[in-house]
Amino acid sequence: MSFRPIAVNGQALAGGRLPAVCAPLVAPTLPQLQAEARQVAGKKPDLIEWRVDFFQALADTGAVLAAASALRAAAGGIPILFTRRSQREGGQPIALSEPAVVALYEAVCAAGVVDLVDFEMDNDAADLQRVRAAARSAGIGVVLSFHDFERTPAAQVLAARFAQAGELGADVAKLAVMPTSMEDVHVLLGATLHASRMLDIPVISMAMGPLGAVSRLCGGAFGSALTFAVGAAASAPGQMPIEDVRTGIALLARAQGAGS
Repeated sequence: MSFRPIAVNGQALAGGRLPAVCAPLVAPTLPQLQAEARQVAGKKPDLIEWRVDFFQALADTGAVLAAASALRAAAGGIPILFTRRSQREGGQPIALSEPAVVALYEAVCAAGVVDLVDFEMDNDAADLQRVRAAARSAGIGVVLSFHDFERTPAAQVLAARFAQAGELGADVAKLAVMPTSMEDVHVLLGATLHASRMLDIPVISMAMGPLGAVSRLCGGAFGSALTFAVGAAASAPGQMPIEDVRTGIALLARAQGAGS
């Protein structure tokens, strides 16, 4: 079965292998961020996510752009995903208005210091349009995301969310949910498989927390193009060390190959 990998600058992440592995950066200051980036880059993830809502100087656009440039240098060619996760979807509280957040995204895109941006699909429609336009102008991919840290919505709701991302012009659709049972994990993986067959863009999905750990290893078999793993520090519940994730993915891939 052929699934869609995430492309950055015309190249498929991880050579097209699913799932590619992304490691987050969550350090609060520039010196700590640079050290974290060097540590994470040394483990050679396929993608690095800068969770800028953890960054103390978030309100200073110049400081954010300087930090992004420093990250670019520290990453050693590994593509960078820029993410401000809102508090309502599990992010850190920030002293920045939504219009200022959108302006920051526009500045980051215009500076060309990242390769992908993540923006939540439940944001204001006009804000989403501005971010999408800024990213398009700069040749930067847009991940439109939805997170539910309390539950796993029904399969029909998950399907609608994946479809919504496509309708809103996403280059990649991402869903992260919290399971309360293994049945929830099954629902999430089934919705991922369905979306990966129905949409013409790559999809990312994960069930969070301990119950959802299996989804971070086997999601690629259901069409999820990316999984998140800890390079230095976690950004969400259930993330595992990058070494363990790589081992699990390789074992599964080898078993699937042997059975083909």
